Amino acid sequence: MNTSYHNIHQPIIDRCLQGDRSAHYELYKLYSKAMYNTSLRITGNEMDAEDVLQESFVSAFKNLTSFKGTASFGSWLKRIVINNAINLVKRRRLDFESVEGKEDEGALMEEHRDNDVSYDIAMVKEGISRLPEGYRLVLTLYLIEGYDHKEIAEILEITESTSKSQFNRSKKKLRDILKEELKYAG
Repeated sequence: MNTSYHNIHQPIIDRCLQGDRSAHYELYKLYSKAMYNTSLRITGNEMDAEDVLQESFVSAFKNLTSFKGTASFGSWLKRIVINNAINLVKRRRLDFESVEGKEDEGALMEEHRDNDVSYDIAMVKEGISRLPEGYRLVLTLYLIEGYDHKEIAEILEITESTSKSQFNRSKKKLRDILKEELKYAG
């Protein structure tokens, strides 16, 4: 059974490949808001998110011939945005706590105890924005972007146990921020 992906924006992409500037703008309008939000979640800074967004679109348009259409254009572009955002954060020299050989067992045990709590989305977004950079990045990649800890470890050049520990510490820190700083009673 041969199933191929049908890209609904292929006509616009084809026009881009022919040099049509208005097609570039159409793609930008279609994807810029979602890609900006992805970038902002990772960088935690509006100006950095805007820079990543622009850099990502320039890169995507420059390398559009490498888009094979085996997945959606949005997925392909999102991968570029995520990579650029992570590279920007890495350039800022992330300060991950080294947990080699000393995993936070308490935090690892908490991993599945969060299901009975519900939070206001705007409040959680604000709380995430207040997290230290390393915590925010791992939490965002895991919970929002859907990467597993092995992938996060490879992307950020850390160990899988560091990713798990950072994630669990970030959840604890986020709960503390929501409760203490934002006075969220949930």
